[in-house]
Amino acid sequence: MGALVIGVLVAVAASAAAEAGDAELSTSEALVLGMIEGVTEYLPVSSTAHLAITEVLLGLTSTPEGKTAADSYAIVIQVGAIAAVLGLYRRRVVTLARGVLGFDPAGRRLALAILTAFVPAAVVGLVAGDAIKNNLFSTWPILAAWVVGGLALLWPRLTTTSATRPLEELSIGAAAIIGAAQVLALWPGTSRSLITIIAALAVGMGLPAAVEFSFLLGLVTLSAATGYELLSGGDAITATFGWRSSIVGVAAAAVTAWLAVTWMVAYLQRRPLSIFGWYRISIACVVAVVALATTQL
Repeated sequence: MGALVIGVLVAVAASAAAEAGDAELSTSEALVLGMIEGVTEYLPVSSTAHLAITEVLLGLTSTPEGKTAADSYAIVIQVGAIAAVLGLYRRRVVTLARGVLGFDPAGRRLALAILTAFVPAAVVGLVAGDAIKNNLFSTWPILAAWVVGGLALLWPRLTTTSATRPLEELSIGAAAIIGAAQVLALWPGTSRSLITIIAALAVGMGLPAAVEFSFLLGLVTLSAATGYELLSGGDAITATFGWRSSIVGVAAAAVTAWLAVTWMVAYLQRRPLSIFGWYRISIACVVAVVALATTQL
């Protein structure tokens, strides 16, 4: 899957000159964005970074209106990834819903842990969201985060554990630590999945539990971010890109996210996280070469 994303980015870069200046979102561009969002959202490689770079290469940010719409669309397209996890983890979601309604004590404890972990990034995002967009959503900060995160994934002490603690044993205090760590993921290129998985491992969770909690926390975090962005930027998206192409992108994200999550869960049952570290470093090098060879990034 990593090779697929690199190939897409290189192909986009090769055709960027023809696309530059056109802020319209074609069906093919919506498919590209949807596939990239779906593949990268739950893998520890940063979907935000991939989308930000791709939107520039496609010329979608060449006008102020296009940039506003593209920034919002990069968040709204997460609806597809949300739908995928809702489908894959529907039993756990039902447990959480029963807990919220007071019918399942274990579900209530887990729901409270997820809410606790969600709050820090939500607060910081609301307070500093504009500053983050204005200062960090550019090529070199993204590349720096890609490389640092890649090196972290290659450090065995951060990504391996002998713990087998299940998700049901996650305490509120441990959830708060994971939530505090998730704030770092507001820096594009860092990856919410990377930060939350490593933080969950650090508080003693087994890898399967850490990955599942990252997915469930992402479900809440992405839903909140998407809802907020639809309210504040939905009109800009439909006015600039149109709703038909936007829906195509969301559908593509749903399908590819389903495939990516299924693959990741199976892969991590027998192999370590280091493949994602090598991928992050590789994609950073590819984008750096493109950035130095063109004036678009």
